[in-house]
Amino acid sequence: MATIVFMGTPDFSIPILQQLIDNHTVIGVVTQPDRPAGRKQQVQMSPIKQLALQHNIPVLQPEKLRRPEAITELKQWQPDLYVVAAFGQILPQSVLDIPKHGSINVHASLLPRWRGAAPIQAAIREGDAETGVTIMKMDAGLDTGPMLKMRAIPITPDETGQSLHDKLSTLGAELLMETLPDYLNGLITPQPQPEAGVTFAPQVRKEEGNIVWTQPAEVIERLIRAFTPWPGTFTYFKGQQLKIINGSVVEGTAQAGKVVQQQKSLAVGTGQGLLRLNVIQLAGRKAMPVDEFVKGQADFTAATLGAGVGTSPSSNT
Repeated sequence: MATIVFMGTPDFSIPILQQLIDNHTVIGVVTQPDRPAGRKQQVQMSPIKQLALQHNIPVLQPEKLRRPEAITELKQWQPDLYVVAAFGQILPQSVLDIPKHGSINVHASLLPRWRGAAPIQAAIREGDAETGVTIMKMDAGLDTGPMLKMRAIPITPDETGQSLHDKLSTLGAELLMETLPDYLNGLITPQPQPEAGVTFAPQVRKEEGNIVWTQPAEVIERLIRAFTPWPGTFTYFKGQQLKIINGSVVEGTAQAGKVVQQQKSLAVGTGQGLLRLNVIQLAGRKAMPVDEFVKGQADFTAATLGAGVGTSPSSNT
């Protein structure tokens, strides 16, 4: 049986590594270094490191894979194959050349659409009808290698970044298990990615969640869902950050950023249509339905939402 080194870091990678542990021989795991996280900024292990340690699998955590000492350690493992899923670093050719069966990647998009670090958020944000998982053989480029297998799923109208993440994580593990036996036995011919339709999804920055109210309501609503749970979307009310947890598109017009009465609820004017506010959260407070929020913030009705003190809106396009 082929020996495998797995490379991954976040929760997305968990079902994939677990399936490999259950069905194959995992001799090592490579993940990002322990980093401060949370409000208290306590140093935490990655989810993948935690799973590996539970199964007594050796863990390597290089700051940069291209460093000679990291390459030396990888060579000592003498793996037959690398499997990579949301690792967080591009593998240099010197690393890709080590295993005799090469390296394969579980990527959360239908390549060549949405190469890069944030394909899940990008697919929802841009209104794609479907997305999926691609199993690809890696080269030194950014998600440019030839494809082994692909499977699509629809993106539902209420899909969030979290719900789609969970679906694709499970799908990726299933598709990998289907692909590995044939790949290792030389029964799959890698297919080059199409030259047409290439798009990129770079790492999401927190400031991209700053809502620009001159955009259409449907664009803003997709952004809210795409950025759930992270980095979240927000605006400003009386100079304080106001998170928009959940919203929906409704008909009507109002000045961009203006809060207006909309039937029995409240909505905000946008560049096209209204965005009804369902759940919001003021900085330092709990998230709550908008009708509960206004009980303690009577001046919210008819307020104009937008940039806070010393803050300018950023584009989400």
